[in-house]
Amino acid sequence: MRPLPLIIILMVLDHVAFNGSRVTVTLYAIHQGASALTVGILIAMYALLPALLSVSAGRWVDRTGMERPMLVGSIGVGAGAMLPFLFPGLAVLYATSVIVGVSFMLINVSAYHAVGEMSAPEDRAVNFSYVSLGFSTSSFIAPILSGVGIDNFGHRAAFLLLAAFTILPIAALSLKQIPFPAPRPRPHDVATGDVFDLLRDIRLRELFLTMTVLTVAWDVYGFAIPVYGVRIGLSASEIGIVMGTFAAATFTVRLATPFFITRVKPWTMLMSSLFIAGVSFFALAFANSVGTLMALMFLLGLGLGAPQPMVLTLLHESAPVGRAGEALGLRTTLINCSQTVMPLMFGALGAALGMAPVFWTIAAALIGGGVFADRVRRNPDR
Repeated sequence: MRPLPLIIILMVLDHVAFNGSRVTVTLYAIHQGASALTVGILIAMYALLPALLSVSAGRWVDRTGMERPMLVGSIGVGAGAMLPFLFPGLAVLYATSVIVGVSFMLINVSAYHAVGEMSAPEDRAVNFSYVSLGFSTSSFIAPILSGVGIDNFGHRAAFLLLAAFTILPIAALSLKQIPFPAPRPRPHDVATGDVFDLLRDIRLRELFLTMTVLTVAWDVYGFAIPVYGVRIGLSASEIGIVMGTFAAATFTVRLATPFFITRVKPWTMLMSSLFIAGVSFFALAFANSVGTLMALMFLLGLGLGAPQPMVLTLLHESAPVGRAGEALGLRTTLINCSQTVMPLMFGALGAALGMAPVFWTIAAALIGGGVFADRVRRNPDR
């Protein structure tokens, strides 16, 4: 098998464990009597250290290559997911959140960089769409697997099942089964550049701002839907099915990415996606049944799932030579900063006022992001 499909398969397996752990941590914490604020803190812990370490991780990948960081990450995700099985209780979930979050950050930066480096410029957007399809597949599997596993075998067994998904990635990377591309040396004139150089570039800055809004929406979805589902009386399996519908929509829209690439300009895609996601979040506050939630989750998945391959392609192509891993690390830092702050903020808001203000606040942010994307679209030569 060619190396690119192998990398995607390993990412998908690790992402099942990562994404499933987020759902299972949330539901286990609620089962232990945790409040919405506590759940928000736990989800924020997934992003706290990645927010501080992602740029350094990107530089490590640029310097040494992708294989070792990806192996370390796979081991960490498996070990973190195993902890609640070995040491049940609410307190251990904080350790799981930190370990799994940092470890998957390494996988994410390494694998995305590998895909970008392995791709010819004309194939890069399509290859990133394949990665996104893989993530959609794992995002569909993980919540359903977690919900069904919890309902049938209990929370501890669900964590053990998720950890098992990291066995193949650990084995393949340990045995060096994938020919990763060698690190690309930086030109001398950019070797000492600092990370703020990336933010001074207007094209990168616009991408970082837009990606941050989209990622906040993804993480509010991941935190808020389990909490909201429990509040309206859904079972763990029903919550998993609702979240699986979101993943099915992202898979559907990413399957059409090769069609969109040749017909829709990137910033037009971003603008449309932000508006669709904003409307979906606004309507969520009025949903009280599984069927209505599934319909809105499908619409939200279309909105949030469509732009990622194009955004990643723009980021890889806009980054200075030899600093693509660092640019991905900075993207991850900005994303994880928002992931650290937003669950805490929205957890406190949800605990005090209910989930409707949470949904309406993120809807306003998405619609504002759509207005910003429209301005960029209308002024391409600024």
